[in-house]
Amino acid sequence: MKPDDTPPTWDERTTLLTMLQYTRDVAAGKARDLAAHHVAAAPLPGSPLMTIGGVLNHLRWVEHSWVENRFVGGPDLGPWTAAEPDREFSVGAETPLAQTLEEYAAQAVRTDAIIAGLDLDDVSATPFRSGERPTLRWVLLHLIEENARHNGHLDLLRELADGRTGD
Repeated sequence: MKPDDTPPTWDERTTLLTMLQYTRDVAAGKARDLAAHHVAAAPLPGSPLMTIGGVLNHLRWVEHSWVENRFVGGPDLGPWTAAEPDREFSVGAETPLAQTLEEYAAQAVRTDAIIAGLDLDDVSATPFRSGERPTLRWVLLHLIEENARHNGHLDLLRELADGRTGD
């Protein structure tokens, strides 16, 4: 099924949530029918962490970080460490694709449940370094931007893996 970016109603919240889900669906779709040996392939010499599995796992953990950790002030459960700050990429390359996609979908469910009870003007529990606290609106737009940017990476990685191109 092709992802749909058309919201059922045109209010701001529904539009933002529709676009967030659309970018999630596009990301997951980039891995559809991907051969297992391509999950950890890193074809870009200057970007050894840039793999399809790594990018998908990164997107999952970005949602956790921005919503569960920073916005509502929950614990940071991410796999990153001081020695390996981008560990979510290496973990994703090593994890079976079905598991990564399942965990990404489960994160989306958690994110959606949390934000269902919040207003777009609610502010983050954790401030930026400047002291400002971003609104939920900004966090949603940031997640959409993050997903869309990495969807471009997934496009390139998939084409390099097996020639498949798409939306």
